[in-house]
Amino acid sequence: MSENAFTPAHIPSEINYLKQERILEIIWDDDVQTRLSAELLRVESPSAEVQGHHPSEKKIISGRKHVGIINIEPVGHYAVKITFDDLHDSGIYSWHYLRELHDTQTRLWQTYEQALKDRGLSREPVSKRS
Repeated sequence: MSENAFTPAHIPSEINYLKQERILEIIWDDDVQTRLSAELLRVESPSAEVQGHHPSEKKIISGRKHVGIINIEPVGHYAVKITFDDLHDSGIYSWHYLRELHDTQTRLWQTYEQALKDRGLSREPVSKRS
């Protein structure tokens, strides 16, 4: 009998937000520990606003070095909705997607930093001048 394509291979047994570090910590049912920065979660949001509807439409989100998480709410038994302090809240982070971020975060981070560099953008927020 094959596993349902919609059933994640692993589910979190614990999710904690470490506010001072701006890190989402996930302990999975197989005891794997994931630590994802709020910045990575924000710039890799699964929302259409960030990802677009095709890989060529993906947006590069700059200026989020200090972004934090202000709310995490369960979505059924398969995901969480994260609200960031820049008020972005349209992404649903499935268990499958969070585990994928765990597995690919080093590559994603390198790709993100290169994309910023290529576009002359920065992780630092743009300062508002009076």
